[in-house]
Amino acid sequence: MTAPISAFILTALIGLFLFFALSKRQFRNYRRERLRSKPFPPEWEGILNRNVVLYGYLPDSLKKELQGHIQIFLGEKIFEGCGGLEITDEIRVTIAAQACILLLNRKPTYYPTLYTILVYPGAYVAKKTTVVGMQHFEEMTVRAGESWTRGEVVLAWDNVRQEAIDLAGGHNVVLHEFAHQLDQEDGRSDGAPILGKQTSYKTWARVLSKEYQNLRRKTLTGRHDIMDAYGATNPAEFFAVATETFFERPKQMKLTHPELYKELESYYGMDPLKWIENNDQTAKGAGA
Repeated sequence: MTAPISAFILTALIGLFLFFALSKRQFRNYRRERLRSKPFPPEWEGILNRNVVLYGYLPDSLKKELQGHIQIFLGEKIFEGCGGLEITDEIRVTIAAQACILLLNRKPTYYPTLYTILVYPGAYVAKKTTVVGMQHFEEMTVRAGESWTRGEVVLAWDNVRQEAIDLAGGHNVVLHEFAHQLDQEDGRSDGAPILGKQTSYKTWARVLSKEYQNLRRKTLTGRHDIMDAYGATNPAEFFAVATETFFERPKQMKLTHPELYKELESYYGMDPLKWIENNDQTAKGAGA
């Protein structure tokens, strides 16, 4: 085979590959736009109003955006019930809404490496492997959720339901595990998700490293922080716990961790504290 013919075949193959890749992307975007534009079922909005407190704080524009994200998420992800749990619209919509809150106000990726959400009725037992030197130690642990780098998120439905309606608790297993998904989009679980600008990583690393070390010191000395001590486990868990606190306890976080709040506000493109303050002002005005 002559060199010109080989070059022609290679060029044709590259062109064919690019054609199919572009066609696949165009079809995906077309399908997503169709899902987004479908009327949002009234019964689903009823589920959001009953089950997801954060939904009630969103301005109307973000509620509409969230509804579109939910329809795409539910059109692309598979839900599987475990431990005898039957998957219902209540389960699917409640989980999807909280996962998609993290996608608001920015170009959404819809968790590209996630395919399946496994849901147990309650806390479940999973194997944990710890490596010390050349030895592997295994133990069984009780969990409410976990996030895998490729393919799956696992959740306990009773924790999901309880924490979605209780902002005062400061815990939210869906926000936690889907923060891990955002962190893992680059293939690593290290507390550094993909940021908008290359220049953002330096400030992110400085602020989150400082806050993580502060939480570790507090945890080791038994001092309390508004962030759960589990965030002191490693940088990945710190980012997930910080995300929970950012959405669940924004007022306390902005007061006690202003730099961390600013970084998360910049990353997520949202200020949950403004939602709550605007909601409170509206409520006072209605009661006047």
